[in-house]
Amino acid sequence: MIESLKHLQPAGVSNDTLAARFTDLAPPLTARQAVIESERCLYCYDAPCTRICPSEIDVASFIRNIAHDNINGAAKVILQSNILGGSCSRVCPTEILCEQACVRNHDAEAQPVKIGLLQRHAIDHMHFVTHPFPRAAATGRTIAIVGAGPAGLACAHRLAMLGNNVEIFESQAKPGGLNEYGIAKYKLTDAYAQREVEFLLEIGGIQINYGQILGENLQLQDLQNKYAAVFLGIGLGASRALGLTGEDAPGLLPAVDYIAELRQAQDLSDLPVPRRALVIGAGNTAIDMAVQIARLGAEDVTIVYRRGTEAMSATGHEQDIAKANQVRIKTWAQPHSVLLDDAGKVRGMRFEKTRLDSGKLVATGETFELPADAIFKAIGQSLDLSNPVAAQLQKQADKIHVDAQFRTSLLGVYAGGDCVAPDQDLTVQAVQHGKLAAAAIHSDLTLKAEASHG
Repeated sequence: MIESLKHLQPAGVSNDTLAARFTDLAPPLTARQAVIESERCLYCYDAPCTRICPSEIDVASFIRNIAHDNINGAAKVILQSNILGGSCSRVCPTEILCEQACVRNHDAEAQPVKIGLLQRHAIDHMHFVTHPFPRAAATGRTIAIVGAGPAGLACAHRLAMLGNNVEIFESQAKPGGLNEYGIAKYKLTDAYAQREVEFLLEIGGIQINYGQILGENLQLQDLQNKYAAVFLGIGLGASRALGLTGEDAPGLLPAVDYIAELRQAQDLSDLPVPRRALVIGAGNTAIDMAVQIARLGAEDVTIVYRRGTEAMSATGHEQDIAKANQVRIKTWAQPHSVLLDDAGKVRGMRFEKTRLDSGKLVATGETFELPADAIFKAIGQSLDLSNPVAAQLQKQADKIHVDAQFRTSLLGVYAGGDCVAPDQDLTVQAVQHGKLAAAAIHSDLTLKAEASHG
């Protein structure tokens, strides 16, 4: 039970009824559909789809393999660039990346090759007798990784491939990071995130320790002393505050907390569900939260954003999902104050209308109120600056500063994923960070060893 919502009633319908509302957002392709779709690919020599892919998957190559009925070949092409290619095929915003770049996506046709669904088809139907990536000769080194999310897992797999041993320290009870705890249930269904991690670990040489919290029962200094190098894939653990009185009142909480509870729930009918819900934010997490609470039975769900829809970080595709689930999107309004009932619980929020003045967002002074039994914050997350580890590292804005090789300001300590400054907060980019950081770690340690023996 989520403490902040324990005063609310559950959905009132059976778990089976609710579970049926959280099946795959996009049904998978059949074998025949996959072949037909793969044959639409023109296998462009300059492959704009590959050039825009954050993890540099050779898209034309894997699609050609599907067309030739070589599913394992297709899967291996994907996985050698993105070891979490299965989850990325489900959650990656392909509509603004590879599929938007597809040359089929022109005015006359306006129908790109379904790259995301083809990628999913290859991964879902692969069958390898042994792990497809053998390990290189043992280096004798062990690297510590903090965080078993996409960045940490990708880093671990690539380091293991290169012959290193890896020890991962994870704060939660399960690996997967946001894939396990933070993605909408209708995007990553069932136990897919765990099955993907199990496949990744088949390479060998990777050990995961759970319940390890950096700055509490796990100290960075100890890791530096014990291991050849340290990679931080710690994500962004602190939800940003609205800065309003009443923000701690029952009924107001971070959206990610509810999403995590939803994804781990054994019985969806036990979850507290507000009749009226407000979601503050404009990104994919805001959409995920709003759609899921609507599917759980909330009657009135509204996303509120301080700018216009064109400025929302959630893609048009995501906004369409919200509208299809009867979620309203109200723009040009920012939180003004939390409204509480006589018992001190949330009863709504007062908003102030906004507008642009010479390109700058300004408040107009005009307010309005929206009733709500629960308010979910989806305004982003930041590095937990209260953690003593954060004080040891150079920051860029509210993230860890790294160089082009993902080195932090501390010697032998690297970082990647959501906790570092470059790029957006996408799973596919976190995977790329981990992969590139692993290459940098291996190269740096190899050069260091060669120098000491020279």
